[in-house]
Amino acid sequence: MRKYFLLSVFLCLVSSLHAQNKLELVSPDGELKVSFNLSDKIYYSIHYNGEVLLKDNSLQLTLKNQVLGQNPKLRRQKRTSVNERLTPVVPLKYAGIDNRYNQLSLTFKDYSVEFRAFDDGVSYRFVTSLKGDVEVLGEEFAINFPADYLLHLQQPGGFKTAYEESYTHIQSNAWKPEDRMAVLPALIDTRKDYKILISESDLTDYPCMFLKGTGMNGMVSTFPKAPLAFIENGDRSVKITQEADYIAKTKGTRNYPWRYFVITKNDCQLIENTMTYKLAEKNQLQDVSWIKPGQVSWEWWNDAAPYGPDVNFVSGYNLATYKYYIDFASKFGIPYIIMDEGWAKSTRDPYTPNPEVNLHELIRYGKEKNVGIVLWLTWLTVENNFDLFKTFNEWGVKGLKIDFMDRSDQWMVNYYERVAREAAKNNLFVDFHGSFKPAGLEYKYPNVLSYEGVRGMEQMGGCRPDNSLYLPFMRNAVGPMDYTPGAMISMQPDVYSAERPNAASIGTRAYQLALFVVFESGLQMLADNPTLYYRNEDCTRFITQVPVTWDETVALEAKAGEYVIVAKRKGDKWYIGGITNNGETKREFTVSLDFLKQNRSYQMTSFEDGINAGRQAMDYRCKSSQVKAGDSLTITMVRNGGFAAIIE
Repeated sequence: MRKYFLLSVFLCLVSSLHAQNKLELVSPDGELKVSFNLSDKIYYSIHYNGEVLLKDNSLQLTLKNQVLGQNPKLRRQKRTSVNERLTPVVPLKYAGIDNRYNQLSLTFKDYSVEFRAFDDGVSYRFVTSLKGDVEVLGEEFAINFPADYLLHLQQPGGFKTAYEESYTHIQSNAWKPEDRMAVLPALIDTRKDYKILISESDLTDYPCMFLKGTGMNGMVSTFPKAPLAFIENGDRSVKITQEADYIAKTKGTRNYPWRYFVITKNDCQLIENTMTYKLAEKNQLQDVSWIKPGQVSWEWWNDAAPYGPDVNFVSGYNLATYKYYIDFASKFGIPYIIMDEGWAKSTRDPYTPNPEVNLHELIRYGKEKNVGIVLWLTWLTVENNFDLFKTFNEWGVKGLKIDFMDRSDQWMVNYYERVAREAAKNNLFVDFHGSFKPAGLEYKYPNVLSYEGVRGMEQMGGCRPDNSLYLPFMRNAVGPMDYTPGAMISMQPDVYSAERPNAASIGTRAYQLALFVVFESGLQMLADNPTLYYRNEDCTRFITQVPVTWDETVALEAKAGEYVIVAKRKGDKWYIGGITNNGETKREFTVSLDFLKQNRSYQMTSFEDGINAGRQAMDYRCKSSQVKAGDSLTITMVRNGGFAAIIE
């Protein structure tokens, strides 16, 4: 009898081990599958319709006294399914978002790993239940490619970066450990139907993740160490003089950031994805009624230099010029102006305005004209004067543009959150410049309206459509992006020559107008001179009609790095934006207007590349036509060209 009992125990153990080794998680639509292998580590592979896209990836969390994920012994597993409707406070793509996934929680001693399978991707995170604080020495996010893939990456020279490097495009098997690392997000082209976007969400009390090549057709995570001591290095930076041996000192019981893969069969899905939001921590603010996303007139790019017969004052960073910007904003219904570097007497002192500017008079004048003031500050000045939020609120300031963080270690990630929280307490919104990519804070604190961290128009001739055509599929695909569009002087790259105050952009005029529809930001800049906007009133009227939040987004045509055409709805109006790179002299698309309501006639006003726009980028045509659901629309874009329309 005892022999049979032992045999049945043995068979149960074998069966249990076999079950552990054959764990699987499938997406609600059944197309995506994650298969697991628990041996010396936690390994997982990702399959799409039976095809292996990523093979034997591994994950570990190395603490000071133990390694979570090493020789894992599964204690239990739990499966859950969720199908819910989410409503973002600041809807950059959709007024409502379906959050549908299957979850598998694998519980081990002291920790668990939660995996989620969505119809458009996979995510996982560590969850720990340890006493006291822990020191995290490292985290392994290791990816293996089953074939030679093409990687689209932004590769800085080190952990200190403004996140403005051009994208690089490298073969996965050629990326060596000694090569430059990459920031998130990263885009993987499998060279089949599928693309994979990698990023993170619910990033809190933890550093940003970077990636580096393994030299063996894979990549692995790396993280900045936690800084322990600093010395000031000018008015907008510090030098780290001492680093810890850990990447984070944090609570022993916590959720770690989500690592996610958006997996698509066509590039339109990258534009429509909302993965950062679906994984972010829920909104922490009780009252959000005061948060008003919108457009903003910005003086820095055009060097505060309006001119012409209506400018009877010396223009510059002074009271008369800013009143001119406020008048311009008021005329076109732009809710804000930004006052960049120069509004304060010193960049180090946020309490003493430049007497030439007279900030308090401008706040009063702006209120009269229904235009709010946004103030630029260095992050270091904010850190050294953390009570300024209360003061600015009392003054009547609406928001802050905080600049030059250029780091993403644990201390700096926590700085972003402290700023967001304190700003929210004082009814101030925030636009982070010199910043890392969005990773969920903007949903936890929806007063965070935008982040720069992009090679945008302030790079002048270094900002080219060949690079910018990756943004909708990468940087903007993970959250709001302050690219600062709106140039009224347009040039093709082979003839580009410009600098402030006569700043110009590469790309056609129609391309610039389309950026306001294509690019997403809760605070969208009009970067050019009011003088030029007045002279191009048809373009300005179009730009200032484009919302910054949307009820619905439909990607019509998309190929990462080459072209994108999107339709977006706000209320009963639709907007179309299309942009393309320098790759072809001319591209022609036929798109269906079947997203319109049936049995209704619409008026479409469109801005198109003119017949000479391929050489003279200023050339455009504004047209009016009647359209209805089911009509086909032919869109022609020249090199570095665009198309923009409003349908009402």
